[in-house]
Amino acid sequence: MDKTKQFNIPKRLFVQAFKLVKANAGSSGVDRQSLEDFEINLKDNLYKLWNRMSSGCYFPPPVKPVPIPKKSGGMRILGVPTVGDRICQMVVNLVFQPIVEPCFLADSYGYRPKKSALDAIEVTRQRCWQYDWILEFDIKGLFDNISHELLMKAVVKHCQDKWILLHIERWLKAPIQHIDGSIVERNCGVPQGGVISPVLSNLFLHYVFDVWMKHNHQEIPWCRYADDGLAHCKTIVQAQELLQSLKERFSECSLELHPDKTKIVYCKDGKRKMEVPEKTFTFLGYTFRGRMCKCSKRNSMFMSFIPAVSKIALKSMRAAIRRSNVRNRTELSLGDIALKFNPILAGWLNYYGRFNRSAMYPVMRHFNKTLVAWAMKKYRCMRGRKVKTAKFLERLSEKQPDLFIHWRKGITGGFA
Repeated sequence: MDKTKQFNIPKRLFVQAFKLVKANAGSSGVDRQSLEDFEINLKDNLYKLWNRMSSGCYFPPPVKPVPIPKKSGGMRILGVPTVGDRICQMVVNLVFQPIVEPCFLADSYGYRPKKSALDAIEVTRQRCWQYDWILEFDIKGLFDNISHELLMKAVVKHCQDKWILLHIERWLKAPIQHIDGSIVERNCGVPQGGVISPVLSNLFLHYVFDVWMKHNHQEIPWCRYADDGLAHCKTIVQAQELLQSLKERFSECSLELHPDKTKIVYCKDGKRKMEVPEKTFTFLGYTFRGRMCKCSKRNSMFMSFIPAVSKIALKSMRAAIRRSNVRNRTELSLGDIALKFNPILAGWLNYYGRFNRSAMYPVMRHFNKTLVAWAMKKYRCMRGRKVKTAKFLERLSEKQPDLFIHWRKGITGGFA
């Protein structure tokens, strides 16, 4: 250890952290320094960060507020740190996350290695067949309202490295700097957009909800992804009692359930006959409700409570296709469009097409109709001939199914 340094932080962590931050991309912070700018003098810039953190004199700059639209409407404010600060947060994250990760419970799925939102959908799908009722809850403004005092108690419980504790505490207090230069101090919450924020919020909810459920409602299976959670109940009375208990628990921890996104749902299928107002819920982009399914063994239809891509997600994907303005990009070839869109389409299909893939047909049809509009503008012989152009592309999808990912998977959705 360098005797001039207060903390022994390996230099290699900063190189590793930079590679991870670069892979995640992201915009500049309040200093307007981009990743490309930082990389121009990479060795010196990383050394400065290591030197300041090792000496205990690193103080994070303010975060930049960036509004992004929610799929459900409204705006979410991200707190974007500078590139250098993201690297410093990643350094701490590389050490801190492996310390706390083994403590997290199996039914916590958000921001965790080897766990995904699709895993949460799968376990929820199976439990909806076993339990008649579900309590869907959402924490209102979680990232803005996390208690610093309670969070630091949890951090100290798992980590005694002074340099980690020092820097986490400083990040919690880092102010927000608006575009006009005005500074807003923070006394609670973590910036949604910080590298270290996901693991900190997970640790906070681990004690606020996960461990609390294990000790107080062990008989009720639950699933949580960040601030979205579900609890499966046998009766509506059990669900109502849990809801009231949850409200009190979150209130004790300075949190509040979102009134519009928290509800009790009846998992109605062919065997569950009760008529209630709430028979559907949306979780992680999937809507769960009663749907007709085919039994291959009996060759008959039955109703099951299963997930499929939500209407909000479908609307968001169609909007993304429109924003691309492909229909007017006549300078592109069909191969160029495939090169640009196949990764996007593959991402949509891999996530939203995992369960009930046929529900993705409307998006694929929308994309195909966009190709029809593009072809009519690009080729003079096709102008004004919508039906002819649609049939041409349909034949092409049969001859060259590998051109587009959804053609290859046989879910073209049609062209007309």
